[in-house]
Amino acid sequence: MSAEQPADVQAVSDRHRFDESRLDAWMAKTIPGHRGPIAVRQFAGGQSNPTFLVEAGDRRYVLRKKPPGKLLPSAHAVDREYRVITALGKTGFPVPHTRGLCEDDSVIGQAFYLMDWVPGRILRNPLLPGMPPAERTAIYRAMIDTLARLHAVDPEAVGLGDYGKPGNYFERQIARWTKQYEASKTGEIPSFDRLIEWLPRNVPPGDETRIAHGDFRLENMIVHPTEPRVVAVLDWELSTLGHPFADVGYVVMPQFMPEGFPQRLAIDDPDADGIPTADEMVRWYCEATGRPGIPRIEFYVVFSLFRMAAIVQGIAMRALQGNASSENAAAVGQMAGAIADAAWGLVERTS
Repeated sequence: MSAEQPADVQAVSDRHRFDESRLDAWMAKTIPGHRGPIAVRQFAGGQSNPTFLVEAGDRRYVLRKKPPGKLLPSAHAVDREYRVITALGKTGFPVPHTRGLCEDDSVIGQAFYLMDWVPGRILRNPLLPGMPPAERTAIYRAMIDTLARLHAVDPEAVGLGDYGKPGNYFERQIARWTKQYEASKTGEIPSFDRLIEWLPRNVPPGDETRIAHGDFRLENMIVHPTEPRVVAVLDWELSTLGHPFADVGYVVMPQFMPEGFPQRLAIDDPDADGIPTADEMVRWYCEATGRPGIPRIEFYVVFSLFRMAAIVQGIAMRALQGNASSENAAAVGQMAGAIADAAWGLVERTS
């Protein structure tokens, strides 16, 4: 077994524990050359699909499964994650190699899929502490170049032409996340209600359809152990066919997040030397995709904040129900109102 130890793994929490022997038996049927017994540990962090490290002899895998309990419609679609990762892997795009999908709840209690573990760095703090400024810049540039590479993939050519509905992406997404918010509502958020009214009336003209990741950020990718190079993009739960500018707005969104949110990126921080501004990242993306620019970029940031507020509200509901994936779900869930306020504040500043 490799001497390199994956970071951020711990014992499986009680609420996510499952019968490892049944997983071992499934792996024996599914993976050529599999040899048990297996050892399972859980990755820390994450607010949606619980993620586990599975070790079998000298092999290491990552398992992603649905959380237990009652779930919102269309949420936690591990089958979609498996499909998009498998398809993109055939193009050479940096994703882990998939090993199998199991939709039989009788195996470990929930649907799951298995993929290879990829060695490298998962950079959870967007300020990249302890790095020289040039390395920070290079890593962010690699992230943007990887996003441009994703948007260059033709969905039809890789068998994903039906992975989502083409056209009217923002109208459909606004309606979807409004419903998700209403389904997980725990209190009134006036700024969210204003966004529900404002967003449909202000969608910029023009439409494009590409593979949209939906949660594209440093924490959801693996960076080479020593080089500023993305070796795997993770967490495709929110991916679909959509407008590429939604991903661009999401990438720069941390610079507009309210204080206290874990992924807030305050570039005026004295320790943020080398971190690119939102304008720089948009310019890099346009250079990589051959675009002259992105008009009304603020709309795509507001949309991303709106969607994040709805997601965080869902985390708050799961925390109340006791089936959240992360230990800090309750604290994160309390941020929904502050995120919606930040989005509405951006509307007021740019209108």
